[in-house]
Amino acid sequence: MGKRGLTLSLLALLTAIITGYMFLTTRGGGKRGTADMFALYLPWDDSSDTVVSLSSRLHKPAGKYGHVHVGPDGHLYVGNKRVKFLGVNICGSAAFPKKDDAEKIAARLAKFGVNCVRFHHMDAFWESFNIFDKSYGDTRHLNPAALERLDYFIAKLKENGIYVDLNLLVSRRFRAADGLPPEIEEVDWKDQQVLGFFVDKVRQLEKEYARQLLLHRNPYTGMTYAEDPAVAFVEIVNENGLIHSWLGGVIDRLPQVFKDELRAKWNEWLRRKYGSQERLLEAWGGRIRVGEEMLLNGRFEEDLEGWSVEVHDGAQASYDIVELDGMKALRIEVLKKGSANWHVQFNYPGLTIEEGRTYVATFMAKSDDEATILVSLRQAHEPWKALSNVVEVKLTREWRTYRIALAALGSDSNARLDITNLGALETTYYFANFSLKPFTGAALKEGESLERGTINIFTLSEYWSRPPRARRDWIEFLWELERDYFTDMYHFLKNELGVKALVIGTIAGCSTLNIMAGLDVVDTHAYWQHPVFPGRPWDPNNWYVINEPMVNHPEEGTIPWLALRRVYGKPFTVTEYNHPAPNMYDAEAYVTLATYAALQDWDGIFAFDYGSLNDWDSRRIRGYFDIDQHPAKMATLILAHMIFVRGDVEPAHELIAEELSPESEIELIARGKVWAWDLPSGRHLGMSPSTPLIHRVAIVTGGVAKPRTATKPSSAKGGGPVYESDNGQVIWNCSEGGRGVLVVNTARTVAIVGFGGGKHFDFGTVIIQPGETLLGGYAVIGLTAVDDKALRESRRMLLIAVGYVANTGMEVREYGSNKVVARIAPGNVRVETFNGKITCSGSWGRAPTLVEGVRATIAIRAEGGVEVWALDNLGNRKTRVPVDVKGEWAIFTIGPEYETIWYEVVRK
Repeated sequence: MGKRGLTLSLLALLTAIITGYMFLTTRGGGKRGTADMFALYLPWDDSSDTVVSLSSRLHKPAGKYGHVHVGPDGHLYVGNKRVKFLGVNICGSAAFPKKDDAEKIAARLAKFGVNCVRFHHMDAFWESFNIFDKSYGDTRHLNPAALERLDYFIAKLKENGIYVDLNLLVSRRFRAADGLPPEIEEVDWKDQQVLGFFVDKVRQLEKEYARQLLLHRNPYTGMTYAEDPAVAFVEIVNENGLIHSWLGGVIDRLPQVFKDELRAKWNEWLRRKYGSQERLLEAWGGRIRVGEEMLLNGRFEEDLEGWSVEVHDGAQASYDIVELDGMKALRIEVLKKGSANWHVQFNYPGLTIEEGRTYVATFMAKSDDEATILVSLRQAHEPWKALSNVVEVKLTREWRTYRIALAALGSDSNARLDITNLGALETTYYFANFSLKPFTGAALKEGESLERGTINIFTLSEYWSRPPRARRDWIEFLWELERDYFTDMYHFLKNELGVKALVIGTIAGCSTLNIMAGLDVVDTHAYWQHPVFPGRPWDPNNWYVINEPMVNHPEEGTIPWLALRRVYGKPFTVTEYNHPAPNMYDAEAYVTLATYAALQDWDGIFAFDYGSLNDWDSRRIRGYFDIDQHPAKMATLILAHMIFVRGDVEPAHELIAEELSPESEIELIARGKVWAWDLPSGRHLGMSPSTPLIHRVAIVTGGVAKPRTATKPSSAKGGGPVYESDNGQVIWNCSEGGRGVLVVNTARTVAIVGFGGGKHFDFGTVIIQPGETLLGGYAVIGLTAVDDKALRESRRMLLIAVGYVANTGMEVREYGSNKVVARIAPGNVRVETFNGKITCSGSWGRAPTLVEGVRATIAIRAEGGVEVWALDNLGNRKTRVPVDVKGEWAIFTIGPEYETIWYEVVRK
């Protein structure tokens, strides 16, 4: 028998042995669920130097090698050394801890390998203690007590090797007392942020705050924040942009006093471009031209001929044609809401729609209760794709006539006029006198004059009633105004204040890639299954998350969303990321992100958030986002650090790049190809969502030469169900439906994320066979060399294994019913595999947090054998794990009996 045959025989024998071990360890064990979970608390103030500690990997103090800067390769450096950031967000009042707490928080963060803190929501108006001195009744005076705490905290972070990202405008609530018009009090706090783009007084207030904060001298460091090398980043505004806000309808709902300021700038821009009204009309076109009627039974003279009323999935509704106020009207009474608002709708199919044309829909409507419906053009066949802008229409109790412009974003010979969202409310709707006609919009409307400066701003609701050239001008105007805002703020920070930190504008997605490329760093955010609030925003009693593991949805997940916004030649960061609780699969978040951040060669990733309250010793998961008391998320930060910061996953070999000029960007927006939160990215350029799972990807913005080594998107490898990176280190395997698994195989770290239960993973030096779990074999298991050697020769390794995590007393229910998906009680744990909408409103539970003890059998090639220790909550050895030696292999099994999520493995 040859050597290869012998090796294969040994592996086959070893596989049989491991399988036998798994059979023995998964037999019995008590009631499934109850015996698998145990209390585990990772102390908020622990900084002990154990095997799990990464503190020594951080250079100290932060800034010792000078300011963070951008190297010629477009990456971040300190001195002449590349730096990658594994960060967390600290929000609201948590940004101002007491001194004793600050020291402990900083040291604990360092223990888990965190080397940057993003200070977020320091200006939160809902906090009783924030950055502003509330005794003044305005937002123009900083709070000395808050500054004192912030100064000390940042000094302690710096001592521990942790850099800082300071956010300027996040949740400030501007007031009339700040010197603004009284109408400012009518504007929602988030909507207020758009004003800085065109209201000079608001921008001056933003600059005033930046000056106060960044030129403040920290007595504990002796430096201002503008000059301190521990300040790595300064962000101008969180998740906002002018075009983004316009697409979200913010401009439409602003008080007239602010619209007037935007109109003045709009007319000034048009005068500069055209010089006269005559030239403007020549470019924009003339009068409205209306085509032939497209609906054969718009007035319901032939009953419901041509129309289709749809009632889906548990919704109940009755409908008929009635004589009402001298008209024939369609009456729809919603008796029971469905699980989605579109479950009651009606439409007129069989229409031919041409891309680039605009259609005007006219109808009369009312409802017994005030209601909101949605009107659009859509495919009348699978996949039911939207073919136009979607217009929100608010109905009242009185008949009103509505005239809506719908711009065709695609062509189809079987399209439909779609009226939906009726399932949102149990009420009665009435509709009459429908019409749909193609038309060309008016260049100027009544009363508009360039000479008089009275051309109205193009609100979102009436944008599509304008001709194409006028629409493009409007978007170009907004684009330039947005660019000028960020350029002005950037030069103010750099030149007037002397800020040495790198400046981030806002996230790509809320601003455009070309505009953000004009600043130091391109940033973005992503959440897998963010909480949804069907009623009032952030209502703690009415919300849900969709309980789905992202490992089953590679192309629909966050990785393509993020990667296709990466700009070539610029540092790229993700300063907010989470898979929010109570998603039962949330342990996958940070190993997945770190793996692809490393593969894509990004520069920083940040968990959102570490904490948002000064409630550090809660010993339970406090809400959707806080990770500081979430044992699985904290433990997997260690693996994330090794994979990303240490660089165990290497960058993909091949770069796939596509070009996006400012002109193309503007054109995509003008043609309605994008939405708020989703401004032009690689997806809009035709790049496949599978590409970032295999190769590096980047967008080449205007004025930048496309790299000669880059490959066109058409040359990229195809999609799944198995996505293997071109460097061979990462495989995302979804070949088994509903049981996806992400496998990371590097010299120093191996990891399994997802449904590995019952499967066999051979990494050469290490073989892992996960067992069954509370979530059908789902877990996150990783083995990393803490002595920086390759696993084949490492003397000291750390094994982390996490699964389901929940608070004591937590009850997870299917949203909209009383069906219990998970009930976590002492001695009575019940967990059901369920993919759908879940909530635990009113039942988040109490301390302590319970974690699942993941079962697995591990074999390590070690001729001298290994010692394995189950570790306590600090990372100290507590229980020795039995190890069997079979030839050159050391085999051991982990499970809930050890009541731990991490193990030390020592090669003898």
